[in-house]
Amino acid sequence: MVLVSAVMLALAGCNGGDLIAYDLPAKSARYTFEAKTNDVKTVWEYTSAEATKGDAPKVSPCMGDVTGSNKAACRPEPLIFLRYDFDLALDNTVKAGENHDITVVAYYQPRLTALPKVTSLKAETTFDGGSTWHPATTRATGKNTFTTTVKNPRQNQAPKGIGLRISATDSQGNTVRQTMPTAYTLR
Repeated sequence: MVLVSAVMLALAGCNGGDLIAYDLPAKSARYTFEAKTNDVKTVWEYTSAEATKGDAPKVSPCMGDVTGSNKAACRPEPLIFLRYDFDLALDNTVKAGENHDITVVAYYQPRLTALPKVTSLKAETTFDGGSTWHPATTRATGKNTFTTTVKNPRQNQAPKGIGLRISATDSQGNTVRQTMPTAYTLR
């Protein structure tokens, strides 16, 4: 996990656990936050500054509020998260040689104030493990919801499966780019 900014961050740990808090400077800055889990790489770029008032609902409080260590205002950062409906068969595969629709829903951590709106989403596919990426058709189908159509090749053209890379931008200029080396396999 990597958090990068043009300004220096102070890292503070909570007693007795793995909870980590980042003290942000009062001045607004652009941040890049990277995470990799099970070969899925996610990179967020967002603008943030020190919270001047609390913006976390009681049903989804900041961790510092839960542990009792929080003395300052806190709020969720404007990170865009992605949820997928791959519409897979029971064996977790998709039919080769046909178009396949994937629903992508962008969402944020709950907060009290209005959330940004995802204004664009771009999808790319790879059939060779990430050496070559191909654009996939994407259309908005609801609030922060998009449908991507993947033109699946023959099974022998993607023996290790279909990789997916999604890039989204919201109305505040925050972005996310998520890369899945193998999103699904073909049958």
